Amino acid sequence: MIFIDAAQGILAILVMISVGYVLTSKGWFNEEIASLFSKLVVNISLPALMISNLMDTFTKDKLLHYGMGSLAAFASILIAYILAIGLARLLNIDKNRRGAFVALFAFSNTIFIGLPVNQCLFGDKAIPYVLLYYVANTSLFWTIGIYGIARDGNNGDRLPVLSLETIKKIFSPALMGFITGIVFIFLGIKLPRFVMDTFKYIGNLTTPLSMFFIGIVIHDMTVKDIKFDNKVLALLIGRFIISPMVAFAVLYFLPLEILMKKVFIIQSSLPVMAQISIVSRTYGSDHKFAAMMITITTVLSLLVIPFYMYIMNDIL
Repeated sequence: MIFIDAAQGILAILVMISVGYVLTSKGWFNEEIASLFSKLVVNISLPALMISNLMDTFTKDKLLHYGMGSLAAFASILIAYILAIGLARLLNIDKNRRGAFVALFAFSNTIFIGLPVNQCLFGDKAIPYVLLYYVANTSLFWTIGIYGIARDGNNGDRLPVLSLETIKKIFSPALMGFITGIVFIFLGIKLPRFVMDTFKYIGNLTTPLSMFFIGIVIHDMTVKDIKFDNKVLALLIGRFIISPMVAFAVLYFLPLEILMKKVFIIQSSLPVMAQISIVSRTYGSDHKFAAMMITITTVLSLLVIPFYMYIMNDIL
C-alpha cells in the first residue's frame, strides 16, 4: 500500500513531465521556453513559495529546534562529496571531468524534482524540510562544487574556492526568499492577508513549471547521447544508494522528527542537480555527460523513490 501510494505520487510527477515532453514535441515549448521556466521558478515562484510556506508553517521556537536538522543535511552532503572524490580517483576519472563527476555524485535536484516529489508524497508540511536540505545542497554546490567543476576547465589546476560570483550564486533569489521568511518569523512580522495569498498563488506555479522544464530537457536528449559505462554505473550507485545510505546513517541516531528524516533521505536519493550541466558548459567541463546523467537519473528515480518510501516505513 505504501509502495503504491508513493508510486502514485511519482506518477503525478511523471504525467507533468510528460506534458512538458509532448508540448515540446508539438513545438509549443523549446529551449527558450525552458530558460524562461527556469528563471520564473528560481527568481519568482520559488522565493514566493518559501516566504508563504515558512510563515504559515514555522514559529520562532520551531526554527530554533530545526537547527540540528540543517547541520545533518550539511554533514550528509559533505560526506558524500568526500566519498565521491575518493571514487573519482579510484576510477581514474580524467582531470577535465573529475569535478563534474563528484558534483553529480553528491548534489541532488532538490527543487525541480525534490520539491514536487516531497509535496506529492508528504504534503505541504514537508516543504520546510525540503528548504532546509535545499539550503545545504545549494550552499555547498556553489562553493566546493563549483570549485571542482571550474578546475575541470582549468585542467585540474587550483582555483579560489570562493569568489564574488559564487557568493552571488549562493545568495540567489530563492535563498533570499528563505532568509526573508526566517527574518520575518524571528521579528514577529505579519504580512497582510492579500500579500500572503499572492505569494501562495505565485508559489504554486513552482511544481508544474519545474516539471515542464524537466520534460523539455528529456525531450532534447537523444538515444545516442545515452551511453552506459563504469562512470555512469558508479554515479548511479552513488546517487541512488551511497548518498541515501550516508543520509540515513547521519540521521538515524539524531532526535529529529520522523518526517524530517524521511524528507532528507528522499532528497538525498533524487536525480542529479540540473544546474550541473549548465555550469559545466560554462567552465569547459563535460556538460554533455552531465546532461545525460540528468536524463538517466530522472527516469530511474521513478523506480527508486517509491522503493525508499517503502523501506523507510520499516526502518524509521
